[in-house]
Amino acid sequence: DTDKPPLSSIQNLEYSWQDATGYRNFEIRASETSGQKTAIVLPDVATCPDCLREIFDPSNRRHLYPFTNCTHCGPRYSIIESLPYDRANTSMKIFGMCLDCRREYNDPENRRFHAQPNACPKCGPRLELWESRSCIFAPASPLAFCHMALLVAAKAIRRGQIVAVKGIGGFHLITDARNNDAVARLRARKHREEKPFALIFPTVEETKAVCKVSPLEERLLRSTEAPIVLLEKKANSGRRISRLVSPDNPNLGVMLPSNPLHHLLMAELGFPIIATSGNLVDEPICTDELAAVEYLRPVADLFLVHNRPIARHVDDSIVRVVLDREMILRRARGYAPRPIPAPPSATVLDGKTGKTETVIALGGHLKNSIALASGEQIFISQHIGDLETEKANIAFRKVIADFQTLYNERPKIVAADLHPDYLSTKFAATMDAKQYRVQHHLAHVLSCMADNGIDGPVLGVSWDGTGFGPDHTIWGGEFFVINNRTAVRVARLRSFPLPGGDAAIREPRRAAIGLLYEIFGPKAFDLVNLQIVQDMGLAQLRTFRSVLQNRVQCPMTSSIGRLFDAISALIGLRQTNRFEGQAAMALEFALDGKSNNESYPLAPVGDFPNTRLDWQPMLEAILLDIARAIPIGRISVKFHNALVEGLVEIAKHAALPHIVLSGGCFQNRYLLERAVTRLRRENFLPFWHRSVPPNDGGIALGQIVAARRGTKLLNAGNNPEPERETVPADFMTNK
Repeated sequence: DTDKPPLSSIQNLEYSWQDATGYRNFEIRASETSGQKTAIVLPDVATCPDCLREIFDPSNRRHLYPFTNCTHCGPRYSIIESLPYDRANTSMKIFGMCLDCRREYNDPENRRFHAQPNACPKCGPRLELWESRSCIFAPASPLAFCHMALLVAAKAIRRGQIVAVKGIGGFHLITDARNNDAVARLRARKHREEKPFALIFPTVEETKAVCKVSPLEERLLRSTEAPIVLLEKKANSGRRISRLVSPDNPNLGVMLPSNPLHHLLMAELGFPIIATSGNLVDEPICTDELAAVEYLRPVADLFLVHNRPIARHVDDSIVRVVLDREMILRRARGYAPRPIPAPPSATVLDGKTGKTETVIALGGHLKNSIALASGEQIFISQHIGDLETEKANIAFRKVIADFQTLYNERPKIVAADLHPDYLSTKFAATMDAKQYRVQHHLAHVLSCMADNGIDGPVLGVSWDGTGFGPDHTIWGGEFFVINNRTAVRVARLRSFPLPGGDAAIREPRRAAIGLLYEIFGPKAFDLVNLQIVQDMGLAQLRTFRSVLQNRVQCPMTSSIGRLFDAISALIGLRQTNRFEGQAAMALEFALDGKSNNESYPLAPVGDFPNTRLDWQPMLEAILLDIARAIPIGRISVKFHNALVEGLVEIAKHAALPHIVLSGGCFQNRYLLERAVTRLRRENFLPFWHRSVPPNDGGIALGQIVAARRGTKLLNAGNNPEPERETVPADFMTNK
């Protein structure tokens, strides 16, 4: 293991002895064009120390060259057009190697031996700086070339301008993170009112001046994957970083330079910069310079571009440390498309023939990624994003075609979400393959099981914002007992109405009114001591009353995510969401920092396995605390603790040792850490995500597992509530 190449990983090890064949030299021959394609496509990885030394060595021929790489680092997935991984099958094929680069490429003792992106200033890609005024004339009249282009771009950033920079997998929008005016201008131009921006810091030492950095977080920052790491701000962070970067948020998303262009730019600047995805709202990251100038012209002042084509878009990955372990929140550069081993029970589809069919899974509607199962490997795509726009859907369809071409597979089965109006599900129906539909929350749990390499029986806990239930209600607070081929919904959160349907996702106050109405009926609108009622005008109150009384566009939900929204609105944190999950995040961020075991009552009702977590006693206690002016931080702690205690009680009823935690709500660090701690204290063995996200970015993996096992969800309609309107078929394509 100590002698293996830096980027390699050992999946299994077998020894065998062979007779000598008489070869005298070692060589890598041209790949055969026929035969099965079994090679693993590597992710794009950060610049290695050797290449970094060369870039900053004035005597080296690659001094200040922003496309320096070797077999230990550089672009991979973003430049591969097809397998096998030869230069002729990459976007580097348009650059003929000079004699010096060719000599390195052919030398078995050189670290650039068969480094497919190998290049230098003589023969490789180069930088140009373009103005944003005209996408027609910009390519013909660059402002500067090569390193001078970088220097002029750096000067513009110092002046507070916004520069679109073409990187490894697409464009970043870059500006000075210290400059309030520059950050405000970027927010206004990108129509991104409050959602946090990611940052690049020059060094770990600079990062530590602004954020708390644990040894594991530092290792992640320095890793070959080089993801964005969520770090806690220090108290004095506002002196070094604009407060507009991450408003009302105790964390910053931080990465270090991950490629030579980043290293050169940060060495020139010496201060932290915003590096947010080069796109518009709900659109994929731009990869082509001509398209970027056209689409990002209203946002960027200048464009620092290069002429190496990007074969596929790859965003930055996002991770955070939970319970002293890495948890991926967005899986892209550095991680995708590294495969996940298929669980043993998910490698054979047909017990009679033993044949393992190829399956493709198309994920969900938000945070979309897809997956392809070939043999014993499951390949998961890079983060694609929310399928809200035509450009996003074009990117989605391109990745589907790309995966099939890259791995030379024609899937016999296509798995998708149960929701009939998710665009991913609609596209699945057009594919020439056997169709398989997987309930959203079941896919979450199966994904976590595969991520941890475990099989059933388990108690799966799936808590998120929204998922279509087979009973045509909105699920989101679910408990399943899962064996290999069957799943039973054994418990859930008590349902409540969502007035206005998907409008409640954007306006958490609607979920709050739904909770109140479920208990108090029309008297809910007489609770004038509540700020949420006081803030509504008479016309709006009449509308909500009518919607709830007549049950028009008012589906029922068992969603923990919507419960977070409702409590956040009730205690005055967020009445509206500017971005997905904002109200729930505000409730997490409001937590009292002191260790506190206080909890509201949230007990299971009904005989197991027909059990509901009844939130009514908890809500009544919260209303009492609001009337008593109990601090919001303490209310938040008691609410989080109540959810965990309710979970533990359900686990005791299920009496299974393995508990699997999945869904977007478990991105909440406090909720996950307390749940794991309490479950362990009660002698359960909890599992949570590590290599794939707990949010919808991970459900394609669960869909693969369900389709290969033929997992069936039984008694899906258990525990019916009193008669209520169910969700219409075209509802909830948003979360």
